[in-house]
Amino acid sequence: MEKNLAGACSLYEEFCIVAEKFRESVALVYGDESLTYLQLRARVDVTADILRMHGIDRGQAFALYGRNCPEFLYCYLAAAKIGAVFVSINANVTESEVGYILKHSDARLMFHDEFVAEVANTSALQHLSRPLEELKRSVPAESRFLYEPVDPSDDLLIVYTSGSTGAPKAVVLTHAAQIGAARSIADFWSLNPGDATVVAAPMGFLLGLSTSALVPMLSGVKVVLNKRFHPGEVLEALAKYNATLFHGVPTMYSMMLDYSVQQNRTFDLSSMRVMICSGAPMPDEMVQQFTNRFGKMPQNYFGMTECYPLVGTYATDEEFPPKGAVGRLAPGAKVKFLDNEGRECSPGMVGEMYARASSMLKRYHKAADLTKAALVDGWFRTGDNGYVSLDGFIYITGRLKDLIIRGGANIAPLEVENALLTNAKVQSVAVIGVPDRIYGEVPVAFVVKQRGAVVSSEELIEFSKKQLADFKVPTMILFRDELPLGKTGKIDKNQLKIDWQMEISSCEDLSSVGHGQQPRGA
Repeated sequence: MEKNLAGACSLYEEFCIVAEKFRESVALVYGDESLTYLQLRARVDVTADILRMHGIDRGQAFALYGRNCPEFLYCYLAAAKIGAVFVSINANVTESEVGYILKHSDARLMFHDEFVAEVANTSALQHLSRPLEELKRSVPAESRFLYEPVDPSDDLLIVYTSGSTGAPKAVVLTHAAQIGAARSIADFWSLNPGDATVVAAPMGFLLGLSTSALVPMLSGVKVVLNKRFHPGEVLEALAKYNATLFHGVPTMYSMMLDYSVQQNRTFDLSSMRVMICSGAPMPDEMVQQFTNRFGKMPQNYFGMTECYPLVGTYATDEEFPPKGAVGRLAPGAKVKFLDNEGRECSPGMVGEMYARASSMLKRYHKAADLTKAALVDGWFRTGDNGYVSLDGFIYITGRLKDLIIRGGANIAPLEVENALLTNAKVQSVAVIGVPDRIYGEVPVAFVVKQRGAVVSSEELIEFSKKQLADFKVPTMILFRDELPLGKTGKIDKNQLKIDWQMEISSCEDLSSVGHGQQPRGA
């Protein structure tokens, strides 16, 4: 008798139900190889056996370090079968970062691919390192592992969030959280067996591993896995496989747009029905440029590793959200906005966002104080500012920590960025707050010009004055060939603050900073 999805206790059980339902359908494509759902289940079971042979047991952590490959999914689901804890590590992290993650997570082993072999085999890491090929061994029949049910509240994943300062936070997620996220997202975006998606986000992070890859797979979706993100390769894959879903961050969409324009190439995305942009809001101007080029409009989505899915557009919605809104609450999600006194805000009033969702962090690993600060009476403090409108749309006005306070007035960097992006000569922009001796803090904009564009900082400041209130206008415009990115593709604003410090250190008259004069290179 077929087991009902609602009865699954572990992520492995959930996957097995899906594999039995879609047996011979293609589950995964990687290069020239494709696997049906039954073949994928067999690979997962062998991986679980190999992990057991390596001494990985219930409650024990192990890691995989490298670029995107099927083994991330094998290990993720094998951990769910064993009751172990999986730690996925992005290929771009440094030796010291890998060392920290392995020690902090108490990982017993770390499998790695050839791309990161040099780092993985350093003296500090080699005692835990094993080549990925060890997961491709055959397993004797007598070594086969029989599944024993796990509790839905058991730890399954430790995800290290990208951070620009200090050690990364280690988010612990359970089987129940991952199952809950999959069911909510399936409803949110109407995932179905006729869909196909291309995954290019790094599987070392939750976006690539779970939201983009495993979540669609649990709805019978064909998952095409790219080893890395390259704009041309992704666009070609979307067209080749008649993809209906794509999930990326703003940088990916920007690079795909630039690639198509610069190479003068067009791509048939007519099969695409849902294009999701997460990680940071996609500026309105970029959305419009992408839509004009490809005939498909990306949709902003808001969620966090600790708490997701939260806000976006339903696949069944006949209209997109109003300008500036992220969307409506996802299935199972709740939010509230609190003012500085802890009082709940009325509709239209900006406050700090607290959220609940189908997937919630269980705790921050080895960080009880951090967990206590983040979880308040079952609500997660997102650290974002925003508001809900009378008609139920959610608006995110910026990160609480990024808020610029100029002479007591609040400035949301996102608003300034969106204003500058309406200038046809601006390709991308990031706004930060910097110290000012009179106002306390003032906005400064880092701008990347459109290819071949000629524009001065004075022009853009004058342009801003027509778009924004006087106190929101950037006091400086600094031009860059590109903006620094963190490991997840988000703009690294902490690095920009360092860059700004370097700029003003070269100025002879520091008293001019914040009052219209430009440092060198502006």
